[in-house]
Amino acid sequence: MNKTLVTACLSMAVMAVAASFSGREIYAADYTPAPENLASREAFREDRFGIFIHWGVYSMLATGEWTMTNRDLNYKEYAKLAGGFFPASFNAEEWVSAIKDAGAKYICFTTRHHDGFSMFDSGVTGYDIMDASPFRRDIVKELADECHRQGIEVHFYYSLIDWGREDAPRGRTGLGTGRPLDTVDKDSYYDFMKAQLTELLTNYGPVRAIWFDGHWDQDQNPDFDWRYDELYGLIHSLQPGCLVGNNHHLAPFYGEDIQIFERDLPGENTAGLSGQEVSDALPLETCQTMNGMWGYKITDLDYKSVGNLVQYLAGAAGRDANLLLNVGPQPDGRLPEQALDRMKGMGEWLREFGHTIYGTRGGEMTPRDWGVMTRRDNIRYVHIMNCHDNTLFVPFTSGKVRKAVCLNDGRTLEFRQDKDGVLLKLGRIPTETDMIVELTLNTI
Repeated sequence: MNKTLVTACLSMAVMAVAASFSGREIYAADYTPAPENLASREAFREDRFGIFIHWGVYSMLATGEWTMTNRDLNYKEYAKLAGGFFPASFNAEEWVSAIKDAGAKYICFTTRHHDGFSMFDSGVTGYDIMDASPFRRDIVKELADECHRQGIEVHFYYSLIDWGREDAPRGRTGLGTGRPLDTVDKDSYYDFMKAQLTELLTNYGPVRAIWFDGHWDQDQNPDFDWRYDELYGLIHSLQPGCLVGNNHHLAPFYGEDIQIFERDLPGENTAGLSGQEVSDALPLETCQTMNGMWGYKITDLDYKSVGNLVQYLAGAAGRDANLLLNVGPQPDGRLPEQALDRMKGMGEWLREFGHTIYGTRGGEMTPRDWGVMTRRDNIRYVHIMNCHDNTLFVPFTSGKVRKAVCLNDGRTLEFRQDKDGVLLKLGRIPTETDMIVELTLNTI
């Protein structure tokens, strides 16, 4: 089937679905999650750990995923990169196996980033992996199929902005890529996005989440209409169990199913991107890089240690959030050795202590400088990550503690509890990345 016919068929399908959601404000105000959606939210919370993958033709430049706009590269010249994109070492089975071994429960893959190149076989553009590159293999298809085979959940990142399309609305980025000023056509661009979302939710099996990015590109135009009612409504109609998340750095909008934080744990804002109010109703997720960049950068070897990453994961769980940890594959299709080493280390830690992370919720105790608490049923896990004493006061007042055990070495610990909390007698100064004390509560 040729591209023209595919485009026409998809446009008709999108129009039919969108007709059910013609009233934007009505849809936003009336959104009620389907039972499948609520089940997906709970499964998402249980997972606690996922791997983010930023990969596209920008990896060939080895300077990160924002190079096109940072260096004002001409959009027609930039597009020529696709003609040399041939990641001969890409192996979906190896990727998914390594990610599963790391203890991650889901993968979020960049199907289309801000540079506009689609890493899947799209019928509504020729600027994709099948038509513009000599590789001619649907990377998204291979990865999704392998995830389904190995029992890893699939999430798709999708950019709201495009630095190369002539019809795309212009925001504060991508202004130096040489596109004509008189070609913007919002209706055309939204039809394109809806057609691609339809493809992603029709051709690749169950997708647990769509992860939007780019809302902030129009932060200087507060009245800009992203038509989320149409986009979110389309997603929920095609796959009711598919979660919608949006990295807009704001409080959640109606129609969204998870709240996303970038480079910070919920409630913190060290990077200046996550000052929004934390939802007490939606599942939470924080995304973070292993080194400094999202996409592959050949000079960025400043990787965080396994210990730091483990502490970030525990810190997220203690705040009732998932960690989505990023990997930027090399242009040849391999995952960087440094990233694989970190993933291996996290997997080893999770095989021993994952029961204190997976399937837990944030504890009643608010996060402290020394650590956090996670909980499941009548068990509380005290994660001690910064303590320089052999005793520790835990301000826990939500139940009577019956027993305290250090999971790192199996010792039963002495403790004293009063109305203000629990004083743990650790017996030694913690030296572990995360000393975990399991508190067993009396049950009524």
